[in-house]
Amino acid sequence: MLSVFDLFKVGIGPSSSHTTGPMVAGKAFADLLVRENLLAIVSRVRVALYGSLALTGEGHGTMPAVLGGLEGETPQTVDTRHLAERSMLLKNGDRLVLAGRKPIPFDYADDLLVHRGLFLKRHPNALSFTAYDEAGTIVLTRTYYSVGGGFVRDEENFDRPEVERPEPPYPYTKAAELFEHCRREGKSIAEIVLANEIFWHSEAVVERQTNLIIGTMRESVERGLCSEGILPGGYNVRRRAPNLLRKISVLQATGRRDLSLWPMLYAFSVAEENACGGRVVTAPTNGAAGVVPAVLSYYTNFYPKAAPEGERDFLLTAGAIGLFYKLNASISGAEVGCQGEVGVACSMAAGAYCAVTGGTIKQIEMAAEIGMEHNLGLTCDPVGGLVQIPCIERNGVAAERAVTCAQLSRLEDGTQRVVSLDTIIDVMYRTGLDLQATYRETALGGLAAVIHKAYAGRQDGQAK
Repeated sequence: MLSVFDLFKVGIGPSSSHTTGPMVAGKAFADLLVRENLLAIVSRVRVALYGSLALTGEGHGTMPAVLGGLEGETPQTVDTRHLAERSMLLKNGDRLVLAGRKPIPFDYADDLLVHRGLFLKRHPNALSFTAYDEAGTIVLTRTYYSVGGGFVRDEENFDRPEVERPEPPYPYTKAAELFEHCRREGKSIAEIVLANEIFWHSEAVVERQTNLIIGTMRESVERGLCSEGILPGGYNVRRRAPNLLRKISVLQATGRRDLSLWPMLYAFSVAEENACGGRVVTAPTNGAAGVVPAVLSYYTNFYPKAAPEGERDFLLTAGAIGLFYKLNASISGAEVGCQGEVGVACSMAAGAYCAVTGGTIKQIEMAAEIGMEHNLGLTCDPVGGLVQIPCIERNGVAAERAVTCAQLSRLEDGTQRVVSLDTIIDVMYRTGLDLQATYRETALGGLAAVIHKAYAGRQDGQAK
């Protein structure tokens, strides 16, 4: 079984699959060279990107992330400002400091290969590393797959579970199994999940990790609300959260009670932080990182009975729902479209908000199911390969929708619901596999194709 702390990871933007995952893969390869006592004889390393990583890697910061990983950086601790600077130095002929220990020559054009249009069979997000000695002989080669949410698998272990753990007191992989534990034990979802987490980690570790995740989410909201400027990437997308905060605050001061705008605003702030390469939490991915923190902030700031225990229960409930999708479907936009990212985040946040505002198990299931049902078929078509258009607004709309789904579910008992959460998860996965590849994080279809073409034409006209 996976822990909710496998799902919620502190990382860097703009993408868990295209930034965080490749950095993890780069470091894994460098660490393997160290473990195998091969570092001393390596004189060159070549990196190859395939599929979605190749097609949208430039906009997602994949190249700096991979090189950072090879130099020993981790998503949890890297100075995000350092990555772009370091990548530029490597482009200009600086040596790659492999595993943070050994400087080797690095030719950015020849040693970082981008195979656009070439997809490996295992997964759309693939990258390989090859190390050579001075004679040009291959010392070590590995292929990795970034499967969404910062999870990485290599070729040998692709079909194995990411993490091997002893069976906890309440084992489950599907929603129905967890809900049955709740009914039999008379416990909430959060209580069942907490019992499992304490079994694996200890109460002190669970508390520390919970505080870290909630604190990082809160900080990403706060940074986004006060950070002005233009997002990187060339499309001149302005950060909107600070201005929206001012306008919504004025509305509230004059007596307007448009509280539904607040989760949208909070989601904008985190999504904009992610888009500029800031530190966020995968929830379940970076592309959807704004939704869960937004609804959690809405609970904390506006729900009259909000409490620290409620924040913890929100996180544990959201994490359990996210893991159902991870275990039984996919949270990779490159594999199933944005329904696997923003759609899953909406489902997680809806179920969690319903739980901490007094919902029953059936009502929580209903909220989570509705949150996905009306995101089915959601395409992943980021303009320019950037996590900006339509991603930022999509986070905002999903956050507002999650609150509405929870509120609707609280008005009904959920017993007459025809579609179960497990059913909608299965349907989401099947729907994602049916999507054309152009709508699965390739930037070749939908908004990505239309807007990029129009923008390029406008730029050409201005140049003439």
